[in-house]
Parts: sequence; C-alpha cells; structure tokens
Amino acid sequence: MIRSLYIRVVLTFLVSVIAGTVISFFMSTMIFEDQLNENAQINIRNFGQDVVQIYKTLPLSEAESFVSGMKLLNSYHIRIYDATGQFQSYGKLNGHKSAPVTKEQLKKVLDGGVVQDNPNGIATVLLGLPVKTEKGAKAMFFETLAPPSSLFVVQWASIFATCSLITGSIIILIASIFLVRPIKKLTKATKRIAAGDFNVKLNIKQTGELGTLARSFEEMMHDLQQLEQMRREFVTNVSHEVQSPLTSISGYAQALKQVNLSDQERSRYLEIIIAEAKRMSKMSDNLLKLSMLESQSQQPRLSTLSLDEQIRRVIVTLQPQWSARNIHFELDLQAVKVLADHDQLNQVWTNILSNGIKFSKDGGVIHVSTKQDIKNVIIRISDTGIGIPLEDQKRIFERFFKSDRSHSRKYDGSGMGLAIVKQIVSLHQGDIRVESEPGQGTTFIVTLPITPPTE
Repeated sequence: MIRSLYIRVVLTFLVSVIAGTVISFFMSTMIFEDQLNENAQINIRNFGQDVVQIYKTLPLSEAESFVSGMKLLNSYHIRIYDATGQFQSYGKLNGHKSAPVTKEQLKKVLDGGVVQDNPNGIATVLLGLPVKTEKGAKAMFFETLAPPSSLFVVQWASIFATCSLITGSIIILIASIFLVRPIKKLTKATKRIAAGDFNVKLNIKQTGELGTLARSFEEMMHDLQQLEQMRREFVTNVSHEVQSPLTSISGYAQALKQVNLSDQERSRYLEIIIAEAKRMSKMSDNLLKLSMLESQSQQPRLSTLSLDEQIRRVIVTLQPQWSARNIHFELDLQAVKVLADHDQLNQVWTNILSNGIKFSKDGGVIHVSTKQDIKNVIIRISDTGIGIPLEDQKRIFERFFKSDRSHSRKYDGSGMGLAIVKQIVSLHQGDIRVESEPGQGTTFIVTLPITPPTE
C-alpha cells in the first residue's frame, strides 16, 4: 500500500493524464474516421476513374507506360488482373502490406461490377473498377498507401499526447511539492504536540481547504495548550490545597503522641485534626461535584420552583453565619417561578451568599433582588465586603482561584465554589457576571431563563 500522499497525488495525476490522453485519442479517431475514409474514397475514386479512362483512350502499351510514370503512385498502388487471376502492379509498396483481393471480388469486377472496401482502418481504401482493353476485360484494383492527411493526423496526435504527458507530469511534480508541504508541516506539528511541545508555528498562509485546516489546527493547538496549562495549575492547586491540611493533621497527630499533654491541649489538637479532615472531605466533594457538572453527567432535573421562596430559605439556613457577625439582609424579591433543578440552584445561592457573608465586614449589609422580564429573571446579590480587583474578576470562576492570596488564611475556602456556580448556571442556559471594586463590595448578577431552551 502506498502511504505517501505525495506519491499518491503524482500517480493519480499520471494515471489520469495517460487515461485521458488515450481516451481522447481514440474518441477523436472515431469522430474523424468516417470523414477521413470518405475523403480517401472520393480521392481514390477520382484517381481510379482517370486511370480507367487512360486505358480506354490509349493503346495498352502506351497506357501502361503512362500509368507507370504517374507521380500519384507514391500514394496509390495499382494491380491489374486478367481473367486468369494474373496481375501486374504499379507503384512501390515501401513496406506497406497489400490488401488481399478475394476471388469473389475479382469475379465481380471482371463481370463489370465495382468493389469498394476499407480493409485496414482509417483512410485505407481498396477500390476495384472494370476496364476493357485490346486483350480483353481486366479488373483494376486501386489501394491507398499511407495517405498524407491521415499520417499527419496520427503523427500530430502522437506528438501531442507525448508532449501533454511530459508537460503535465512536470507540472504536477512541481505542484505536488507545494501541495504536500503544508501537510508535512501539520504532520511534524502533530508529532511535536504529541511529545508535549505546544510552541509550534505553522506559518501556512494558504486560503483554501489546507489553509482552513491549518487555522483549525492552530486553534486546536491553542486550546490544547490552555488545557495543559489548566491541568498543570489544577495539579499544583490540588497539591497545595491537600498539602496544607495534611501537614496540619500530621503535625497535630505527632503532637498527640506526647505523654505530658494536658486534656485541654489534646482536645484542641483533636478539634484541629477533625476540622482539617472535614476541610479535605469538603474539597473532595466539591471536586467530584464539579467534575460531574463539567462532564454533564449530572443533567438538571427540571421542576417548577418559586425562586424568591428558595432564596429566602437559603438565607434562613445561613443565619448562624450572618447573625453572629451582625450582618443584615435587604430583600427585594418578586414572586417568580422558574423551571430549574432545585438542588443545583440551591447550591448556587448558598455559594454566592456564603461568599458575601464571608467577605463582608461585621455589621455589613447584603442586598438581594430579583427582576423579571418576558423570558428571563435577573438576580442581583450585592455585599459591602472587600471587593475584587479588576484583574482578578475574569478568573474568579476558575477552579481553585482565590482573589488576593494574602487573605487565603483569613478567609477559609478551596476556591471551587464559584466554579461550581458558573457550571450550574451554564447548564441552565443562563449567565453570571460580576461587578466589583476593591473596598466597595461585590455584586453578582445571575440571569436565568424562566424556561430553559432545552426544555
């Protein structure tokens, strides 16, 4: 099997050129065959009638002498048969094989008939004419040798086919190099990407199908590079997030081995170990939940729910967190019913409101409002917390991302809550965005369709 695209292209073209040339030659021959034969028949008939007239007009010896000196014998061969079947020929065959004359043809001509045949294909005619001489009835058979017109056509067609084949082959050999070159670049780039090198420049500027393929390949390469970067960041973040509680658990577990620990210290160490274990369990649960959401294996189970009532219940559930810090809520909730997954949306409001409580100052205020139009409902949740820098606002929905790492110890969390929120909102065909200024608080704006398009 031929695996090289270059060789395939060249062979395909060569076979096409050869087949096309041969087919064209035979088709043109078939088209002009009748016309060439007709012209040859007219010419040989006129010549034969002239020779017959010579034999009718002149004595036999003079006629034979006159005919033997004719210049047209270069194109025609003459055989004159008597009644016994003996013949006398005029003209040189020059390697041309004379067409056989059958007994039936000879008898027909001697009896006064005319014979006309095309024994050897294009522009070759055998013509038999009767003539009466001093020595009795004779049969004159005229045969065309290689007619100049047909010979020219054959030579011209042969030269044309040869030149066409050679020229076409040279052109396709050169064109194939430029045709296959970008594919070779793509092949090399694929091998480099498979080896983990994403810094590949194709520099393919074609505008056809290969150009489109190259640009699609570059886009895929860019996406793979981003995925690889995300994978590395993910591994780094997971390692960092896991290492911190593991270090605490390991350290305090070692401390528990000490014999002279007081009951109060032992109890505090155990509480820290339990808290860090819960932290790891929660992070593992969030990772699993986010993975299921991103793979869309956990499709929303849609049901009609009262959105304003759900938000109120989440706020009540979080009361221990906000009441301990004297944080107040201001609600402007319209009665809105949406078709959505109850548990998933519950997770959205829990995560956003928990962040608002976490990053608000003591005695702060959190505003929650809903507004409905024809197709969508818009939920705004605003806090008066520390705010988010502009450069971080585009990344807050990435997993493990924490705005302002200096607060990471003060504000506990794994950095996956908003990533889960983003994924759930996307699964509901909605949108979420953030507006924030450092020190001025943060507003999350969630837009949800009242009835998702998928339903």
